[in-house]
Amino acid sequence: MVDIKEIKHIRAAPFTLMSSSIHAILAFIAAILIVLFFGSIAAFIPGASSFAAFITVLGLAIIILYPLTAFFWNILLAFVTALLYNLITPKVGGIKLGMEGDEVKSIPVVSVALILACVVAVLTFIMGLYMGLGGSSILSLISGSIPIVGSVIANATNTTNATVPTGGVFGAISGMWALFWIILVPIMTFIFSFIGYALFAIFYNIVIPKIGGMKLVFAEAANGFELTNIPVVPAALSLSVVLAILGAIYGFISGIMTGDIVVAIIWLVTYAIMYFIMYFIIVAIGAIIYNFLQPKIGGIKLVLE
Repeated sequence: MVDIKEIKHIRAAPFTLMSSSIHAILAFIAAILIVLFFGSIAAFIPGASSFAAFITVLGLAIIILYPLTAFFWNILLAFVTALLYNLITPKVGGIKLGMEGDEVKSIPVVSVALILACVVAVLTFIMGLYMGLGGSSILSLISGSIPIVGSVIANATNTTNATVPTGGVFGAISGMWALFWIILVPIMTFIFSFIGYALFAIFYNIVIPKIGGMKLVFAEAANGFELTNIPVVPAALSLSVVLAILGAIYGFISGIMTGDIVVAIIWLVTYAIMYFIMYFIIVAIGAIIYNFLQPKIGGIKLVLE
């Protein structure tokens, strides 16, 4: 029997630590692959040996800085995400999972799409404040500087009866720029995020009865539950299949936009295969890392009802 569990609260500190650690390890693996890739290319370039010292230093920098950057950036992102989730959930409801034992048998569509779209929209709004106000300030500065520069040039060249530019165009663009980033982008992000998460939940509910759902092993912790283990294959298989379907849809739509049905079919198959392989590997590695780190730093802690 399926038991609907709602994630009422995410403990910010454990979530932040685990998320940042996983991203740092994934970034470290990616950095090694990047260095090996470019090192292999350099090996086939004549005269590349003269840049061996530079390539070595660059490789070390990537291997060290990329994981560190991923770790510290995700500390901020994960903490803010958990904080926003906890603030918004009492108003719109949290993520609901249809659990049968340890297996996630279903994902109620509206609940997951609404809360995640709200969180993403608020994060986008915060980013939009920086982009909108920062860009608007620069454009306003340009708008105010143009008449001054024009007057200086006119005086320096003894130009008479010349029309001095006002910079009004940049002033108008300044307002539209702020409006776009602060209002329009968050609204569009909410709409597209809601659709994307809803489609994910819909296809998850369709596919899972056929291949089995991901499994989440919880243990009771203080005032909640701790995610102690994520079985690797069920998580990787279920999520990669669903994302492969979404990738196939994206590929087909992109192909249709070219006006060639053959291209659409080729892209459908290509994106489906690419998404399945890519996300199977990513989810599997992420689950392995989680299971490795959980006994050492503790797992994600949730309040479930």
